[in-house]
Amino acid sequence: MSDDFMTCYKFRFGFSDLDIDFTRIEKVLGYGEGEDRDIVNAVVEGIDGEASLFSDIRDEYRIFENIEFMPSDRSLTMNEVNFQIHKVVYGQLCKADSVAVFLSTAGEGIERKSRQVMRLLVADAAAERMQEELEKAVGKEGRKITNRYSPGYCGWDVSEQHKLFRLLPDNFCGIKLTDSALMKPVKSVS
Repeated sequence: MSDDFMTCYKFRFGFSDLDIDFTRIEKVLGYGEGEDRDIVNAVVEGIDGEASLFSDIRDEYRIFENIEFMPSDRSLTMNEVNFQIHKVVYGQLCKADSVAVFLSTAGEGIERKSRQVMRLLVADAAAERMQEELEKAVGKEGRKITNRYSPGYCGWDVSEQHKLFRLLPDNFCGIKLTDSALMKPVKSVS
């Protein structure tokens, strides 16, 4: 069979098929042993309920049998396309009798969600850092702080955000509050 008409093998996976290691993700995000992971846990738990975001996970591959390795310049030619793969890759592939070329994508849904999640994680990390700075500042005075609480959590009505914002100058920290008590930018923490 000519490489031009070679079969493409296509796959679609669901999020649960991916076996993602969330412990590793927490480490990448900078969470240490014993730290509060509430925000990460909430995001992870919410992911399963948003299956439509993961409907675009796709993978495709083709296997090329007509390949040629050139030891002189450590290159590989497949279907008349030459790749300068250099020493390490050449050493790993040079005895192969075929090469699979594949692409994988999480799709656009997860791309939008990841931007959203990153904004949420960054906002929460900023609030965490603010809490640490506040704790240091009041600690110098011999005072202590509690955990953070915001309208909308732990039974505290989100509409009370308006009262909270009345205590602060307009556009404090560059955040505005809508009539429905939504903060703008959306991924903000009070």
